[in-house]
Amino acid sequence: MSGDLLVNVAPGETRAALVEGDAVQEFQLERASRRGLVGNLYKGRAVRVLPGMQAAFVEIGLERTAFLHAADIAPAHPPDTSAPSAPQDIRSLVSEGDEILVQVLKDPIGTKGARLTTFVTLPAHFLVYLPRGEGVGISARIEEETERARLKAAVAALAAPGASGGYIARTAAQGADPAGLAHDMDYLGRLWEHVRAAAAATPAGRIVHEELPLALRLLRDELPRGVGRVLVDDPREHARMREFAAAFLPGDGARIELYAGARPLFDLHGIEEDLARALDREVPLRSGGRLVIDQTESMTTIDVNTGAYVGHRTLEETIFRTNLEAAAAIARQLRLRNLGGIIIIDFIDMSDESHRRQVLAALERALAADRAQTRIVSLSPLGLVEMTRKRTRESLEHLLCEPCRACEGRGFVKTAETVCHEILREIVRRTRQSESRELLILAHQDVIDQLLEPKAQELAELESRTGRRIRLQVEALYGVDQYDLVTA
Repeated sequence: MSGDLLVNVAPGETRAALVEGDAVQEFQLERASRRGLVGNLYKGRAVRVLPGMQAAFVEIGLERTAFLHAADIAPAHPPDTSAPSAPQDIRSLVSEGDEILVQVLKDPIGTKGARLTTFVTLPAHFLVYLPRGEGVGISARIEEETERARLKAAVAALAAPGASGGYIARTAAQGADPAGLAHDMDYLGRLWEHVRAAAAATPAGRIVHEELPLALRLLRDELPRGVGRVLVDDPREHARMREFAAAFLPGDGARIELYAGARPLFDLHGIEEDLARALDREVPLRSGGRLVIDQTESMTTIDVNTGAYVGHRTLEETIFRTNLEAAAAIARQLRLRNLGGIIIIDFIDMSDESHRRQVLAALERALAADRAQTRIVSLSPLGLVEMTRKRTRESLEHLLCEPCRACEGRGFVKTAETVCHEILREIVRRTRQSESRELLILAHQDVIDQLLEPKAQELAELESRTGRRIRLQVEALYGVDQYDLVTA
């Protein structure tokens, strides 16, 4: 893989785009308001042990005590596999006042505290390390027996003799070479040593290791895959990324660069425009044809149309050229929009069998760069392609938009939170371009409410940083995604 990874840090939000060949291929977003606790490691103290529930309540420094079931507690000594196993009593596993290293399995919900486990798992791109486990496991989603055997042998061969812990090869490990697996094992070994040292020095009721934020997860996953360079536009985040690389990815830190230009990083590379177009239902093709993408609960359908393209030879040749161009565009849109599940592609009907085979081959080649697992069913006589793509995270549409209240869910508008972040970015842009003393924001009531409450701190920081006074005004006739910034 080659290309650049661009990281934009804004108040309360981090966005990242993978750019290959001057085009955005993938986009990820993380907001501080939506970061959960799953995967975090804490130094806990058991405050109540309940034999009747076979569980313990553990204080980890959250608002409510967390819940630890006996089945989620690793025994102090490996069980005797020669004798029939019996459930262990919670009192033999933990006592009140014990300090234990725990990991969050489920976030707190309602009045319930977080669900914990002592079976710690540390993920990397290809592998998951189990410090209390043993042997090598393979993801059930990797079905081919020869590949399962290859991965198991490769991981076992790379493990240091006598080393403790076990590994699980993730679905992403399918086809991974030994160098990539070795890189993950080295990273996980360093990470576990860091966790052990931090746990020993951390008092009970405090966090030991937080699940990596977006920028650091991308370093972990993308640097080993050969990304050319990483550009980040925030000095503090840049320093943190370099520090992380020095500790866990030695030799890769030189590729992490600080972008300090006056023009916003995403504007410079045309990413904002690409993201705006990625929310449109129609995607224009260079030839004049177009794709029509409809995302539903059960599947995504993609229709290919010739549009204004009339070609220069026969109708069959025009259709063939349009379908070839559409195949490459579809592969990019699947990655950019992160569309998963069942996907039906309606290519324009082709009567020539060789043309159908070439279009299908072009689609397979274009999908080869997609890290998500895909499976294509042969092209039907009607020109329909059935395929599946593994869901890895929320689609771009679901991430940035919500069902439109005005049309009862038949369309989408940006959320008030998304518009708030657009406004905050626009404030930075405006203050760089003008010498105004004051900014007036005109927006929908929901957007103003967000700026007054959840985003008040970010707004205050911008006022301090830019030296401009920012005033807010509700416009009753504006939709949620409509706003104006007036300079004075």
